[in-house]
Amino acid sequence: MTEKLKIAVLMGGQSAERSVSLATGTQVLNALDPEKYAVIAIDTATGLSSLPRPAGGGGEESPVTALTQLPQLEKDGLPDVVFIALHGPGGEDGSVQGFLEVLRIPYTGSGVLASALAMDKARYKMLCTSASIPTPAGIVIKRGESARIRKAGEEIGLQLGFPVVIKPCRQGSSYGTRLVKAPEEVLDALKDTFRYDDTALVEECVKGVEITVAVLGNESDCFALPPVEIIPKHEFFDFEDKYSADGAEEICPARLSDEDTKEAKELALECHRLLGCRGMSRTDMFVTDDGCVVLETNTIPGMTPTSLLPKAAAAAGISFERLLDLLIGYSIDSSARRGPGGK
Repeated sequence: MTEKLKIAVLMGGQSAERSVSLATGTQVLNALDPEKYAVIAIDTATGLSSLPRPAGGGGEESPVTALTQLPQLEKDGLPDVVFIALHGPGGEDGSVQGFLEVLRIPYTGSGVLASALAMDKARYKMLCTSASIPTPAGIVIKRGESARIRKAGEEIGLQLGFPVVIKPCRQGSSYGTRLVKAPEEVLDALKDTFRYDDTALVEECVKGVEITVAVLGNESDCFALPPVEIIPKHEFFDFEDKYSADGAEEICPARLSDEDTKEAKELALECHRLLGCRGMSRTDMFVTDDGCVVLETNTIPGMTPTSLLPKAAAAAGISFERLLDLLIGYSIDSSARRGPGGK
């Protein structure tokens, strides 16, 4: 009988996206095949508590171990693979990835550099611009720039016009993000944004068909999944649209021309490779009359019941269980290719 792989699912954490991470982690726990994997859940914030075992686990509870306990475990007790189901700062920005690199434990998703670059939307835009990947026009405003903040409405009007989208530079799930239609709304929007980050990214509001394109695979051996079209119920794709059961309408495959579909997939693959992503990524963009405009790339897309990566995978004939198997396989393959740094 083949020995089961020991999988540790990292979830929860301390970011604003904790609830989303717990939903992702629970979905993963319930789908990992108990015939293939011995699974433990790890909440990186709360330490010891409990979460339900995956389906088929006999109804017992599985302990959630404090992340800080991992180094103290005996070598044979370390997991074979860590499945990262964390979102936002502390989980998606390269920090936990670096911790796992030190421990030499393979983990799902991208490495330190790709994670950090994708999380920082301003630097991500600079990287895309250097590669001639179209992104919305934008400016960056920092919390400490008091004089500039007081006149931000005027500056934004002159450089970008209205409406604009104001968002935290290093945050996800639309926390702290506002659609701003007039100069007098700017200060309040910046105040909200600075609750989540000390840097605000202000971007022109792009008009077109909103889509997202997921990519699976490592290095040159990767492929794009069918684009998902997003039709928000609100003025932009906000938290409620993303995670409520009656949120945005999502259509997969997206209702695009063959030409637009090809361009969107090629751009998603280009972003994946430009960042150096591993395992998976999901690039959000708009399809406009002048072509696709890229918003951002997510290195740890959500895996909740309403998430877009599993929806795109299903459209490609990949079940959720198979998707998890692939991501675990990619992590082992990537670790082996990196040599002594991997387990």
